[in-house]
Amino acid sequence: MSDSVLVDALSRFAAGEAAAADQVIALAYPELKRMARQALASERPTHTLQPTALVNEVWLKLNGEHGMYESRARFFGLAARAMRQILVDHARKRLTEKRNSGEPPLPLDEAISP
Repeated sequence: MSDSVLVDALSRFAAGEAAAADQVIALAYPELKRMARQALASERPTHTLQPTALVNEVWLKLNGEHGMYESRARFFGLAARAMRQILVDHARKRLTEKRNSGEPPLPLDEAISP
């Protein structure tokens, strides 16, 4: 990937040029996918998120932050942070579902009555 082409696309994307978004994702996708595979490598083997889904979630998160990308490093730094946040949120949701077992909570007086 040519850094100067990506930086140019990021600048145009930050300025609000709609066509630049397609160019940014096309240029950044291979690196984002590599980052996603690396992030998921330390997760449990039965993790339900795949690298492609993680990249898509990251792009949705980053797409709303126009003007935040001064450089290639800043863009990929924000992407890495977004990946971590998505994985943490996914784990929290999974643990919440596991803890609640899908049943609605009981009022305290009903829960302790014999």
